[in-house]
Amino acid sequence: MLIDLGTMSPNQVYHTVTQTLIPRPIAWVLTENQSKSFNIAPFSYFNAIASEPPLLMLSIGLKKDGSPKDTRRNILERKHFIVHIASTNVLDALNNSSAELPDDVSEVEKEKLTLAEFPGFSLPRIADCKVAFACRFHEVMEIGKVRQALIFGEIQTIFVDDSVVTHDAKGRMRINTTGIAPLSRLGPGEYAEFGKIVRIPIPTV
Repeated sequence: MLIDLGTMSPNQVYHTVTQTLIPRPIAWVLTENQSKSFNIAPFSYFNAIASEPPLLMLSIGLKKDGSPKDTRRNILERKHFIVHIASTNVLDALNNSSAELPDDVSEVEKEKLTLAEFPGFSLPRIADCKVAFACRFHEVMEIGKVRQALIFGEIQTIFVDDSVVTHDAKGRMRINTTGIAPLSRLGPGEYAEFGKIVRIPIPTV
């Protein structure tokens, strides 16, 4: 089967791509609203893109009414945000936080999420997530006919729960991915839990 994206609407393209570009990591992004409450929302058009400086990228569209999504607006206005790697234990809250709510409603409060201090950063993190990236706004690019925002954030600090950190015989840090149990995104309403790890040697010349 060949699928010609040129014959599809943007919604059909999204529906097709998100079922085939799998699995995708999920950024569960906490930002500060103008009211000083906290917004949190998941995005699966997301990844790390550079190491110098350490940058990650979020691709954020618009709301159904054409206005900017809260995460997009908050990052551009306040210039700081936290990206969490969500585990299976927060799946329900993560899924619920994808709903479009009024600007004055905090998903963090609605889902009764526990916050924890992120030392040295202006925002708290979600306590139930074992990995979190404290980011400052770096740059934004708007692309496409529907004005998708590619938001680049510079990672300032990474929080990793002590329970998933070990060190090898040479003293190098090793992070236990099984202990993190990260969620990934598949098609509509579908998530994948962490599966079997396959380890093979890195090839050398």
